[in-house]
Amino acid sequence: MPKVALLNQSGSNVGDIELNDAVFGIEPNTHVLNETVLMQRASMRQGTHKVKGRSEVSGGGRKPWRQKGTGRARQGSIRAPQWVGGGTVFGPTPRKYSYSMPKKVRRLALKSAYSSKVKEDNIVVLESLSLDAPKTKEVVNILKALDVNEKALIVTAEKDENVILSSNNLPTVKTLTVDQVSVLDLLTHDKLILTKDAAEKVGEVLS
Repeated sequence: MPKVALLNQSGSNVGDIELNDAVFGIEPNTHVLNETVLMQRASMRQGTHKVKGRSEVSGGGRKPWRQKGTGRARQGSIRAPQWVGGGTVFGPTPRKYSYSMPKKVRRLALKSAYSSKVKEDNIVVLESLSLDAPKTKEVVNILKALDVNEKALIVTAEKDENVILSSNNLPTVKTLTVDQVSVLDLLTHDKLILTKDAAEKVGEVLS
């Protein structure tokens, strides 16, 4: 089982914690991670792109000139694609880009993402995380005490409004609960800060 240091909010070591081997100790599957990130990014696309085809642009109700005898190329409508102001050929239309993957694959991707954080030594486990009131300065001080200068993802077991509101003003910090965490969140943040309760809950849910 992976064993990491258990810290308090002041950055002091208060012991060790053994993480669930089935979640935090597997060999990360890079292919599954890649596929899951692609799926998540595809689902984030709005797909509201739209252009007008020749049947949607205005004008062009009649043939611009007779078929033969003018010396010019035959034309049927001034709204054909080759005309200025004409319709677009094979242009984008509104569509959904989202798709899904099997549940087991998604779970494997989450396990791989958590395990990669442990493998790269980019995980911090806190004994607890609580604030008396929403104060960004408190979160800044905690990050300094933990020696975290990179993009950080804070994961708590339950929703804590004080922690969420305190970290909202920090562009490099994101706070989520265990059930909100995605593979994209884990991979786009350099440091993972877990509370002890959150680490145990992740181990129970994903193992």
